[in-house]
Amino acid sequence: MKVVILAGGRGSRLAEETIVRPKPLVEIGEKPIIWHIMSIYAHYGFNDFIVCTGYKGYQIKEYFANLVLHHSDITVDLGRNLIHYHQSDKPNWRVSVIDTGLDTMTGGRLKRIKPYLTPGEAFCMTYGDGVADVDVAAEVAFHHAQGLHATMCAVAPPGRFGSANIEGNKVSAFVEKPVAGTQRINGGFFVLQPEVLDLIEGDDSVWEGQPLETLVERGQLAAYPHDGFWRPMDTLRERIQLDEMWNSGRAPWKVWA
Repeated sequence: MKVVILAGGRGSRLAEETIVRPKPLVEIGEKPIIWHIMSIYAHYGFNDFIVCTGYKGYQIKEYFANLVLHHSDITVDLGRNLIHYHQSDKPNWRVSVIDTGLDTMTGGRLKRIKPYLTPGEAFCMTYGDGVADVDVAAEVAFHHAQGLHATMCAVAPPGRFGSANIEGNKVSAFVEKPVAGTQRINGGFFVLQPEVLDLIEGDDSVWEGQPLETLVERGQLAAYPHDGFWRPMDTLRERIQLDEMWNSGRAPWKVWA
């Protein structure tokens, strides 16, 4: 099963970092947040990734092209034009980095990578700026058991987010200003059937708008409840908090060994 990561936005709320690099390459503990996200999926056996780029996407291409170089100690033999890598623990990932347009919206980016998906097969999708200790394998099993077109990881919200009403295992509505402590929000970490791409009109389509609303109206959006750790990296304060968790050795999203 492929994993799609939306990594093309400008990250304007984290401008202190994103003025020089795309948000997915902002580091937590000296490794980009996209590496952390991919490590979560890989822990559960999902290691075939499609990264949807836009803003400064060439930097993401360069990062993956040189990932082993970035994460290894090396010896450079200039006379023989050789590089010796001292670590052999490079990740067993397959990564397709796809330019989905500078100003394309989240739904439009999904629409653009349709040719890279496996026809008829469900796929995972998440954002390139949030981490969680989600059991992705359990969510995929939940998705198949529900038999619906889409499953959304539903997490407990910090106060600034709009939320989702959930009845049984389905999302019944989205709420802009929820009552504190009573509802959940979109935490990313979706599992989707390829049919959902038909709901996306084009580059200007926002995934969190009309496509998700249509899935709700049709009773096709399941909610996978997650009561564990979840945190976006939208602001400098959140980046610092995540960095402190990692450096302290208490990063809840580090589900891998």
